[in-house]
Amino acid sequence: MDYSSFEGKKVLITGGLGFIGSNLAIRLVELGADVTLVDSLIPTYGGNLWNVEPIEGKVRINISDVRDPFSMKYLVAGQDYLFNLAGQTSHVDSMEDPATDLAINVQAQLQILEACHHYNPIVKIVFASTRQVYGRPRQIPVNEDHPLSPVDLNGVHKLAAEQYHRLFNNIYGIQAVILRLTNTYGPRMRVKDARQTFLGIWIRRLLEGEPILIYGDGTQLRDYNYVDDVVDALLSAAQSRDCCGEALNLGSEEVFSLTETAKVFLKLHPEGQIKYVPFPKDRLAIDIGDYQGDCSRIQKVLGWSAKTKFEDGMRKTLAYYEQNREKYW
Repeated sequence: MDYSSFEGKKVLITGGLGFIGSNLAIRLVELGADVTLVDSLIPTYGGNLWNVEPIEGKVRINISDVRDPFSMKYLVAGQDYLFNLAGQTSHVDSMEDPATDLAINVQAQLQILEACHHYNPIVKIVFASTRQVYGRPRQIPVNEDHPLSPVDLNGVHKLAAEQYHRLFNNIYGIQAVILRLTNTYGPRMRVKDARQTFLGIWIRRLLEGEPILIYGDGTQLRDYNYVDDVVDALLSAAQSRDCCGEALNLGSEEVFSLTETAKVFLKLHPEGQIKYVPFPKDRLAIDIGDYQGDCSRIQKVLGWSAKTKFEDGMRKTLAYYEQNREKYW
């Protein structure tokens, strides 16, 4: 895909010091874009200054919270593109602290869109949503026409944010596209805990010599996207005018049970071990069961598909943390 159109363009990334945001920023700098990152650096979320070490001095970094409407009015002005990636990602945390999840994933999103409406109505927005808006799949793979029935507050709030983006696109003409992400993995992901994805804590336990913990019987199905492929999807969505107001699934043709996923880890790191444990009650109550996304619509509209095989991507990911573990533990 040709991304030369980003050269010289002004780009704002919310959550820019986080996992996906930092990888996107690195690519955009390589493409010659003028990049500004906004991140709160709240410890329980994914922001990490080390994430942007390769582009130190080549981006502007604004340490502020997307919940601050005054900061966002200033930051969105004059931008050509807004990659709206900031969010609270933990499903368990959303149930334990609904008000914070609401403030970040709903109220802040409305404030960002209001800032764009009043101060930069020609900006192009790409919003990172989640497969969680579907809830428990009624069929596999899940396409965009599947009923939307979230099983936790994080999913409810992300769905509300999707609707805000659609409304501002349809009513005010602010170009916005929604990408529904599945399990994204790769360098710079949070591995301190399972707040971002269970793959993170699996990586940490593997490299610390602790067994990988699999909840339940390990038969649940999942699909995964390497972060470079997700960056490609974000860039493709941003430069296209054919998908404004739409929600598009990401995902992969590869699908693995949790046991099969863990065996890939052990193939790459043979010293590892697997341990099956009962589902914690708080997680079981909001678990969605099997999931695989149907990506035929994004392939048709944007020509995007996942290119990185899971084993290849995980090999790169483990190598990154073996070299940089002190920056993430």
